[in-house]
Amino acid sequence: MSLNFPRERLMDTVSRLIQMARLQASLDKRCLLAGTTVMDVSGYGQGEAPFHVLLDGTCTLELPGRRLDLRPGDVVLLPRAEPHRIRTAGAGRAQRAVETPGETFDTIRSPVGEEMIDLFCGHYSYGSGAGTMLFRSLPDPIHVSFAESGEATEVVRMLSTVMRREAQNDGPGTAAILSYLCGALLAMVLRKSNRRPADTALWTAADDERIRGVIDVLLREPDADWSIAHLAQIAGMSRATFVRHFSHRTGMTVGAFLTHIRMMIAADLLTETDLTVAAVAAKVGYHSESAFGRAFRLASGSTPARFRRSAAA
Repeated sequence: MSLNFPRERLMDTVSRLIQMARLQASLDKRCLLAGTTVMDVSGYGQGEAPFHVLLDGTCTLELPGRRLDLRPGDVVLLPRAEPHRIRTAGAGRAQRAVETPGETFDTIRSPVGEEMIDLFCGHYSYGSGAGTMLFRSLPDPIHVSFAESGEATEVVRMLSTVMRREAQNDGPGTAAILSYLCGALLAMVLRKSNRRPADTALWTAADDERIRGVIDVLLREPDADWSIAHLAQIAGMSRATFVRHFSHRTGMTVGAFLTHIRMMIAADLLTETDLTVAAVAAKVGYHSESAFGRAFRLASGSTPARFRRSAAA
């Protein structure tokens, strides 16, 4: 039996994932930094993932053991929500930024010097079901650049213009407008392939249409008795070629990916429906409730029943 997706069947994979994640976006700060400024960003809580959007200038985002050089049009998403640091490399001695509270978001400025960067900082909040599973599956950090990418550059430029305008006005409706814009930005990030050999694959941005077709069918029919041979046939590849291409494009083996999709949908069903655990297991392709329970516990660290209680608390 296949899951009934009367509306989602018309929906692409990224849109479906964002819907399942029960996502909310918030803009927290606008940073107008000058000279040599250091800004520390605290870690976020469970069910939250910070992001940064650089509109003007250049800066460095520092994580434990890694530095990211950012330029205009860059977006960074941090699914693990670790503490990090933003640093500008201008003239003069290092200075700490000064924060001014606002109605919708705070503004952070360097006390001395001409503004060098315009950086928007915010976070995504996601549901404890499929949202948690989705963000756990993403590489950390995700760093994408929309500069020099044709149509995407123009779209981001328009988003940036509206974000700046709303940030300056900070009036009625500003929070809602900025939230929707940041949500749209996440969709653009999730569908963009980094194309950087050193980066972990972003499976939501698989740029091979044949692999995307397999991902889509797995999301639509997680309960089917899928075999690698059957999925390879859907992709129009030999078994060996399919296995190689799938792992390269998604960063996961076929089996691990199928289990991940099933557990993500199961988490959504556990938190958003009253179906029994046995019924949830059947809807994601498990004939044995105990086998489903073991797989779910490995994926989430919790039994299905405890997961459901925790989400409802």
